[in-house]
Amino acid sequence: MSAVPRVFIVDDHAMVRAGVRAELGDSVTVVGEGADVASAVEGIRATGPDVVLLDVHLPGGGGRTVLETLRTELPGTRWLALSVSDAAEDVIAVIRAGAKGYVTKTISGPDLLDAVRRVADGDVVFSPRLAGFVLDAFAAGAAAAPEPEEEATDPGLDLLSAREREVMQLLARGYTYREIGSRLFISVKTVESHASNVLRKLQLSNRNELTRWAATNRLL
Repeated sequence: MSAVPRVFIVDDHAMVRAGVRAELGDSVTVVGEGADVASAVEGIRATGPDVVLLDVHLPGGGGRTVLETLRTELPGTRWLALSVSDAAEDVIAVIRAGAKGYVTKTISGPDLLDAVRRVADGDVVFSPRLAGFVLDAFAAGAAAAPEPEEEATDPGLDLLSAREREVMQLLARGYTYREIGSRLFISVKTVESHASNVLRKLQLSNRNELTRWAATNRLL
């Protein structure tokens, strides 16, 4: 990824695209825009952005169609859904199609910029309420598979302190450091320290791996 993420914005409303540009400001480079499936596919293919901000509902087939068309062709591009919809079926469908995150249009400008940067770095990002939908989908998939004789438990869990477990669960559910600090009444720097300890003790690299680990071990 380049130092400044290269972003392509897909939304069928020009005012929304303009608003997203304004909120992201000079912290990203907006390389193009698309208003429907056809223009989005053409523009993304031509620019090869680091991150696509993708509306779910679009003329011509929807955001999922854009993603499925280009996902294999552009493996270095990461996809972040930005939608007015918080319906479980929309969230699950676009994540299964390959998106690395899903946030709603109620998100603040600073949080949207943080989400773009995190996705560009390979992390996964969800608005807190939406993370539960994804975890439920993981759980449903696990339930369909043969049950192991004993519940899966990673020995690394025993290495976490009580506070680190709290931070781990909130991280896996998609909360930002600031949100975790507010919920636990600790500073952002303390959250960062706990998060670093959690990943190190569990031998994980990022939130994407942490979310899968937590779901596998039935901790959420």
